[in-house]
Formats: sequence, C-alpha cells, structure tokens
Amino acid sequence: MEQRLRLYKILVEEIATCTRCRLHESRKNPVPGEGPVPSRIMIVGEAPGRREDEAGRPFVGQAGKLLDKLLSLAGLTRREVYITNVVKCRPPGNRDPRQDEIAACSPYLQRQVQLVEPEIIMAVGRIAGATLYRMAGLRWRGIRAERGRLVHGAIAGRRVGIYPTFHPAAALYNREVLPMLEEDFRRLGEILRGGRGKSLLDFL
Repeated sequence: MEQRLRLYKILVEEIATCTRCRLHESRKNPVPGEGPVPSRIMIVGEAPGRREDEAGRPFVGQAGKLLDKLLSLAGLTRREVYITNVVKCRPPGNRDPRQDEIAACSPYLQRQVQLVEPEIIMAVGRIAGATLYRMAGLRWRGIRAERGRLVHGAIAGRRVGIYPTFHPAAALYNREVLPMLEEDFRRLGEILRGGRGKSLLDFL
C-alpha cells in the first residue's frame, strides 16, 4: 500500500506540472482526480469545467451536485469512489477536448487505472465512454447505444468492467436524460449489492 501511494503521489505531481498539450497554457489548476486509492469503483468524465478549474477538484459544480445525488441511488457516497476525467485540464470555453489532447493525457488515465485498481469504471459521457472503449479495444457505437451496459475489457493490463452512462451535465440541459441516469446508477447499486464479498467482474 505504501508503494502504491508513493507512486500515486508521483503521478499527481506529474499532472500538476504537465505541459504535454496546449491545455496547460490556459488552465488555472490541473484536476488530477480524487478518492480512495485503491477503489472498487472509478468514475471518469471528459474534462474539468470552470468550477473544477478554479478548485482543482473534479465534479464540484452543478453536475457534481447531481453526481452526488446519483451516487446515493447506488448506495454510494463520493468518499467511496475515485473520480477523475479523461483530460486533467479545462479546455477553453468548456469545448470538447481534442483528440491530440486526449492522446497526450491518456497515459495518466491508464496509470490511474493501474493504481486505483477499479473493478468497474463508470464512464460518464460520450467522450469518456469512447476513450475507455478505445483503450480496451472495444467498438464504441455511441452513448445511447452503450449506456447502461456493463462490458468487459482490459485497460493498462488490468481486467475491468466498463459501464457507460450519460454525463450528469446532460441532465441539466435535457431533462429526459435524468430518468436514464437514475436507472443506470440504480443498476450499479444492484450490481454492487449482488457482488458483495466477491469480484464484481463475476457479473459480466
């Protein structure tokens, strides 16, 4: 455990001083991620927003408040899950991260998977889902086709379940998304309860 935490601290320090892509030029703070290391559940979004850029923490704006409520539907609290993003710095104007930016940041996410050792990675949003599927060598058909499906893959040499759903921010702009998000988080809770005392991957 001590070695794992030492390696995690090194990773956070690398992200804090990263200049691999243009995003470091406009960021206020990098947002490496937060949560227990290791953790059975990892949540991956696409990129920090304005509030996250100011705080240096993931999911602290309105989408973060909704995420907390959704986690409660699964019987979880924020303290029990590791939360991060595909890219660790805010894209200007909250635009989508570009492919070269995702590629530059992907090694950090892969190392997080190795250190956090999640059994399930919940990918929130199309960019997170597409990125994780690509890392795992899976075919991405789009967020509406893949949401709510727990699939098997290997990322950074680690066998994981990947569970895509909508980004909580989508429900702030489109209320029809909220019931689907709630359904997906409730199912995550059912998987967790069914997998108590055994590997969650037994349910894939």
